Amino acid sequence: MSEKKRGGHPRGHGGGPFGGPHGPGMPAEKAKDFKGTFRRLTTYLKPHTGKLLIVLAAAMLSTIFGIVSPKILGDATTILFEGFLAKMKGEPGAGIDFAAIQRILLWLAGLYLLSSLFAYVQQYVMAGVAQRTVYDLRKAVYDKLGRLPLKYFDARTHGETLSRVTNDMDNIAGTLQQSLTQMITSAVTLLGVIVMMLTISPLLTLVVILTLPLSVIVTMMVAKQSQKHFVAQQKHLGQLNGHVEEMYTGHKVVKAFGRERQSVERFDEVNDKLYEAGWRAQFISGTIMPLMGFIGNIGYVIVSVVGGVLVTRQAIKIGDIQAFIQYSRQFTQPITQLANIANVIQSTIASAERVFEVLDEEEEVAESSAPAVLRHPRGDVSFEHVSFGYKEDQLLIENMNVNVRQGQTLAIVGPTGAGKTTLINLLMRFYEVNGGRITIDGKDIASMKRSDLRSLFGMVLQDTWLFNGTIRDNIGYGREGATEEEIIRAAEAAHADHFIRTLPDGYDTVLNEEASNISQGQKQLLTIARAILANPAILILDEATSSVDTRTELYIQKAMKELMKNRTSFVIAHRLSTIRDADLILVMNKGSIIEQGTHDELLSQGGFYADLYNSQFSDQPEAG
Repeated sequence: MSEKKRGGHPRGHGGGPFGGPHGPGMPAEKAKDFKGTFRRLTTYLKPHTGKLLIVLAAAMLSTIFGIVSPKILGDATTILFEGFLAKMKGEPGAGIDFAAIQRILLWLAGLYLLSSLFAYVQQYVMAGVAQRTVYDLRKAVYDKLGRLPLKYFDARTHGETLSRVTNDMDNIAGTLQQSLTQMITSAVTLLGVIVMMLTISPLLTLVVILTLPLSVIVTMMVAKQSQKHFVAQQKHLGQLNGHVEEMYTGHKVVKAFGRERQSVERFDEVNDKLYEAGWRAQFISGTIMPLMGFIGNIGYVIVSVVGGVLVTRQAIKIGDIQAFIQYSRQFTQPITQLANIANVIQSTIASAERVFEVLDEEEEVAESSAPAVLRHPRGDVSFEHVSFGYKEDQLLIENMNVNVRQGQTLAIVGPTGAGKTTLINLLMRFYEVNGGRITIDGKDIASMKRSDLRSLFGMVLQDTWLFNGTIRDNIGYGREGATEEEIIRAAEAAHADHFIRTLPDGYDTVLNEEASNISQGQKQLLTIARAILANPAILILDEATSSVDTRTELYIQKAMKELMKNRTSFVIAHRLSTIRDADLILVMNKGSIIEQGTHDELLSQGGFYADLYNSQFSDQPEAG
């Protein structure tokens, strides 16, 4: 299963009992080098040190103002209670000092307002820091992807790369935005609450702290039980995602072979396992909150009883008991939050590690500081003693020598894995040669900028690539700034103009995601029109007529002939009947050129090419 499926869950889904991505029962993915990755991640925060200090100060002040408020509110309660008690005793001039209560309430309103203001400042500044940091990191990754060689993408699934630049990046952004400030406020709250409780009553503080070990023991026991179910839940979720993706992408095959029932049965089987694991994981981890609440209530009862006794002995004021009860309620919350954040940060560092792995990948060979430029490219191509292997100790091509002159057509044939596509990859510098050199018009391609080199080529591949946009935009992709007239002329040359104009919206027809609103042959004609518009010096054609009808194939062949006029062309051939007129045919097998010549020359030799050619026609029925 790809990384995309495995790591594609958004934040806040499927976590533990506290609603985060990782509750106490949810195992976080661990980083291999936590300290090293953490230090490296902080380097992206260094430019924002001043703003981070503002965030720290604002978070501390907001929390402190919030912590002091219960104590002041307790003073108001004490004044109210003592005044009422004095009045009940009939003391002369006794009464409730409403003026003092009013002053306290005004102070409280001011503190709450300041607390909210600093909380706003903290969130506002941190949002900017988090987004700018992730912006810089995302830009660095995107720039890096542009510098990575093709072998990086060949060795990994698209889902894995996408997971690193989307899911992992979102995980980092969410943690910087929320968890970092929450960690500060939780730590300050915990410290502040303990200090305030100690100032009120060390004895009651001891009672509250004694409930803490019990809370930790309960949490660990529940987490241990729920963790195995969370692991099973993730496993079955991955299986379900994989099954759904396979059935969706291959739904035509499933229907063609009548396997719908088996597909549904398999889905139900995995779905039942997911339900069972998910239910157990969520239920067991969900018991943490009630159990923590129960332990908290035990502490609350003890505090109330002991506090009541202390009030009757006038060892403590009633308002202080009220404040202490509020503090004891706040005591466990930051502990729970810090435990949850620790899990989230562990997962975030693992995400950062995966992102940094991309940034540390070996890049393409550096370009020349004084690159060669072809002002008027002709299209003479030469392979001189070229050697290459995807692994240095296993050469696929050895001492290859090929010369193609301007305007010639070179066809490359051979069985699967013979090295046909490898030759094209070397020509466009998607891979670097191990030995020898490749020249265009006498210039070594290694001395040219890759962008300049690739601008010399036009490609028409077997797998057509069209993006979600209008037909006009897809053809215009061949050359930036192309006019309407140039796009239409290119479509006419590719024999695509007629079918385009029969569509309801003509050139403004929007192609959907898979361009399923036009046929395979029509897609191919559009890619040919795009190549014609690019007006390249050299063409690379991966014959794409095998999946279209005979009539459409004739149109494509005509379009390709128009495209190949006066241009050097490299044709990867599958149907050997289409390359009879090629100026030179290379027959490749296991990376080596085993035969070369014209179609007639190779047939007369009676070798590998002749066998390959005859095998394609031996089973055809005779015309009768």
